[in-house]
This record gives sequence, structure tokens and C-alpha cells, in this order.
Amino acid sequence: MRWGMVGLVASALTLALAACGGLGKAPGAVTPNAVAERTTIDFSRVANYSRPKLPAYFDGTVRSLDNSPASNANDDRVATLGRVLFYDLRLSTNDRASCASCHQQAIGFTDAMRFSNGISTAGTTDFHAMRLGNLRYWQPGTTFWDRRAASVEAQASHPFHSLVEMGWGENMGGFGALTRKMAGIGYYPELFAWAFGDPAISEARIQLALARFTRAMIASSSRWDTGYARVFSAAAPDRALDVDLPGFTPQENRGRHLFMADASRGGAGCSACHLPPTFALSADAHSNGLDAGETRLFKAPSLRNVALAGPYMHDGRFATLAEVIDFYDHGIQDGPALDPRLRRGKTPQRLNLSAQDRAALVAFLMTLSDPKLTTDPKFSDPFRR
Repeated sequence: MRWGMVGLVASALTLALAACGGLGKAPGAVTPNAVAERTTIDFSRVANYSRPKLPAYFDGTVRSLDNSPASNANDDRVATLGRVLFYDLRLSTNDRASCASCHQQAIGFTDAMRFSNGISTAGTTDFHAMRLGNLRYWQPGTTFWDRRAASVEAQASHPFHSLVEMGWGENMGGFGALTRKMAGIGYYPELFAWAFGDPAISEARIQLALARFTRAMIASSSRWDTGYARVFSAAAPDRALDVDLPGFTPQENRGRHLFMADASRGGAGCSACHLPPTFALSADAHSNGLDAGETRLFKAPSLRNVALAGPYMHDGRFATLAEVIDFYDHGIQDGPALDPRLRRGKTPQRLNLSAQDRAALVAFLMTLSDPKLTTDPKFSDPFRR
């Protein structure tokens, strides 16, 4: 059984930690061969989450957007614990949902369903599941489409409390009931001791571990990255973002120009809100005019891996990228929260792009797909089936 690792992991961890002279003090504190019988994780030589090799253009301009707090510094062990938590079905009330149920690696850590149902067979979530790649590069760091959580750490708790997602509402005992359940799962006290130095399981520690794991999901290995790495220059005008990329088709380069250039240069101005190279949302972005009279300020995920799966927007109303481009071309509605960059004078913008240019923008967005993030074993389900 998938979860038959309880006793095996517990005993292996306890013996190894004791032999090393204390809980969580020595690298290699877990016997890899014993753990490998039930999981793919090598706890004595954990994956590199904290020191990723990034392209040169992920420089100070990108690091300044990092929302990682000093109180949650990078740590590979804690991120590894976060990986286990992210995929563990037993962290839901009925053992049928995990974070990964709604954020699936193969499609950019989103859900192909318009709304997710988690543990529920009757209800669904209110919003479409967001992609997670490059979530660390959003300032001011708030999360969810409606920005209701103050940080990635705070966001990590919300699905557990949801009666639809993980089920630990107050009528089910709240987070206290979850941590008591985890304390009874033999591998968790040992994993928390290995990661934090003692076996205490708490909501704060769960938040830290999940945040470290998800912040490590950096997308920087797309076809766009391959091309841009060959032309990038920090000293070039606009960092050479609006330069034809080698390896791109004429259609893709046309779409790249439309995305990067503003209207004064014959473009659509997309990059003013979706900032390359992370393609995460600009910190001062407002709403995009999906509905007339909108007063809410929305947050959007990075556009990395946007082509892997729809639906799109906070309510999943668009099934395809072509529909998304059509909306930005001629469908934006006015309202108090509309972003000023989506106005032309006092009215919402109307780009009136040709069909060929709209198709070129879609072709460009497809170059942002990152096969490394969607297949990297260190972000995959660690449990053997």
C-alpha cells in the first residue's frame, strides 16, 4: 500500500538519528536504502531546493521581487518535508485529496478542471487553481486571485481549513485535529525532527515547509529562455527583451514583439503587467476588466506554462488562450479597479489586432512552457505506488 511506509520510515529515521547523536543534527541522518523501499527520496542526500542554477538574467532585478521572508530562509530539509506534505493524501479528512490534487505538476501545477473539488463530491472551490511556477517573484507577496492571504506561508493553511479542499473546518476539529492525525502517522514526528530539530508538528511549521517547497518551483527553462539567453545584455536597451530570438519562427517572434512592445511601438503592451523574465504580475497591477464595474484587485499567476492547460482567469471562463487574447484585444470592461495600462484615454483599450497577430501572441505564449519544472523529480510525488 502507498501509505504502508509508516513503521518502516519511523524505525529507520529513529535509529539513524540516534546513531548520529541527536535529532536533526547530522547530514545523512536517514538510511537511504530503508526509506527507498517506500519513497523515492534519499533523505541522506536531499535535493537542491535552495541553490538553483538560474540564467544570468535572473539577476538583481528579479531578486528584488522575491517575496521570501527572512523568517523562512531557504532550507533543503524543510523544503523536502514540504514536498511530502504537498503530496500526502492523508492530510485530508478522508484521505482522498492533497495539495497536488488541484496543483498537478505535469500541467504547471494547476488543475484542468474549471473549479476543483478536493475531498468533496458535492461542492467545488470558488476560484480556478492557480499555477505555482515563479510564485516567489510577486510583490507584495499576497496570494490567491483575490489577494486574501498575506503571504505564501499564510496561503498554505487555507486549503486545510476549507471544507471543500482538505476538510479541516471547525466542525471537523480544525487544525488541531489535523496535527493530532499527523502525530499518529509514524513518519511525521521523525520527518519534522529531521527538518526542524525536534518532532513538534504545528501549523506554523507546516506553513514554512509548504512555502519553501512551492517557492522553489522556479520556471526558467523554456524555449523563450533558450533564445533569450543568447541575446540578453543587462546594458542593452530594455535588456534586449524586444529583439528577435534565435530558434523562434517568424510567427513566434512576431508574437514576442507584440507582447514586449507597447502601443507606441506597434505592440500590445503585455509585458507592462506580466514582467519578463519571470512573467509574474507587476506589483502595481490592478484588475483586468473581466466584468463591468469590477471593484476587486486581482492577482494573476506567472504566465510560465500557461499553454499547458486551461481554463483561464480566476473563474476559468475562457477555455483557450485564443479566447484570452480575444478578450484583451476587444473585450475589456470598464470599472473602478481597471488597471490604467488597460485604458486608452477614458475607455478600456481596444487593440483591434488582426487574426494573424492574435495567433502570433498565442504562439509566443506557447514558448513559455517549461518542460523541466513539469518533469523535475524533486517536485514530483515522492511516494511509491
